[in-house]
Amino acid sequence: MPDTNEAVTHAFWLAGRKATGESTLEVTSPWDGHRVGVVSVPTDAQIEEAVAAADAVREEFAATPAHVRAAALDHVSRRLAERGEEIARLISDENGKPIKWARGEVGRAVSVFRFAAEEARRFNSGEAQRLDTDAGGTGRLALTRRFPRGTVLGISPFNFPLNLSAHKVAPALAVGTPIILKPAPATPLSALILGELLAETELPAGSWSVLTVPNDRMPALVQDERLPVISFTGSEKVGYTIKESVPLKHCTLELGGNGAAVVLSDYASDADLDWAATRIGTFSNYQGGQSCISVQRVIADASVYEELVPKIVAAVEAQVTGDPNDDATDVGPLISEDAAKRVESWVDEAVRAGAKLLTGGKREGSNYAPTVLADVPADVTLSCEEIFGPVLTLHKVTDEDEAFAAVNDSKYGLQAGVFTREVRTAFRAHRALEVGGVIIGDVPSYRADQMPYGGAKKSGVGREGVRYAMEDYTYERVMVLTGLDL
Repeated sequence: MPDTNEAVTHAFWLAGRKATGESTLEVTSPWDGHRVGVVSVPTDAQIEEAVAAADAVREEFAATPAHVRAAALDHVSRRLAERGEEIARLISDENGKPIKWARGEVGRAVSVFRFAAEEARRFNSGEAQRLDTDAGGTGRLALTRRFPRGTVLGISPFNFPLNLSAHKVAPALAVGTPIILKPAPATPLSALILGELLAETELPAGSWSVLTVPNDRMPALVQDERLPVISFTGSEKVGYTIKESVPLKHCTLELGGNGAAVVLSDYASDADLDWAATRIGTFSNYQGGQSCISVQRVIADASVYEELVPKIVAAVEAQVTGDPNDDATDVGPLISEDAAKRVESWVDEAVRAGAKLLTGGKREGSNYAPTVLADVPADVTLSCEEIFGPVLTLHKVTDEDEAFAAVNDSKYGLQAGVFTREVRTAFRAHRALEVGGVIIGDVPSYRADQMPYGGAKKSGVGREGVRYAMEDYTYERVMVLTGLDL
């Protein structure tokens, strides 16, 4: 989206209709700083109106026929596909994401809404259970169904501004619970596109809002008792601050990670190591490393380490950096210059402490070069925290036991990748690794949007992945029928 002095102010969506407030925020490109758009910010009174409307429509929306909700979700899926290139360009502009990855994000959001439409048609068919297994239950049948917990406050991050908004909105609408979406202030425009498409449907007014609320006004929404469910994707610090501030609310937290890719001794052929290196090189840098499941740590068996390292360095150096609007670009800028400076400071700290810089290590504005380090001390920030940038560390281990222990030696536990061809090893990894997902034969960065996704330890609580989020937004309620001939 080109810069223009007379940029149109984008309205937000209040209870299904466009609205503007009394102030604005400017959205700028992380790549070159041009103004991408100007967004209206709701007043406190307008936020109250949106919450009140959602609260008022809860019972009506829960009773909406499944086919109505499914049709609306199908409509959004189709319209996202129809406007795919336009939306991808918008994501690339506001986020700095290379256009190839932005197109992939739109494609994933298309699938999320399609999956939600399919699940809406079959979700909550109920489970019948005979209770006459004991004499006191003679003539009794239990019917268990799921019902919405209440209106969802969805708080989405900047790194996947469309798809991670979709992962909150689509499951909520599929189960018939209202949602108020608060997109990241740095990247609100693609979430507002979702509002445009939802407004084309016949969903009841009040069942959804997209409010471009600054972060400093988020606590009031979090505390509102009419929003009993909070779905947050973002940093560990903010996520647990939210959870601790509202202990009686149901919180789904998708937080940080420092994804490990384990390369074991049986994964030793040239073809195996080439594949592993290529995948590691790509997915330590995709989205500028700004993904909770990007590869941050490579843990390789000593028998393959020396051969693997130069292949990884070559794969990282092959990543094309530059203008995110160029189809050839693999790695664009970070979300801001401050983010790039933070990455720079962590890498510099590690190097001062004795880490070996094998490639990269340079910053220019909001761009940070794809970087590989070896021999990183265990006590530096880079070893302990999520880098959220295009930085990779290499570690040599002596056997499978040490490799799995190294994966678990982290406060995070989102996903891990294990390069092995041994089925028994795969099952052992699934049992032993303290993470929410184990990817065999690939990097931890693989995610299918219909699978359960979430972490262990400080990586969060709850699961996304359409059907799993639908379950998370609902609870079981049993009804017992009496006096039946079973």
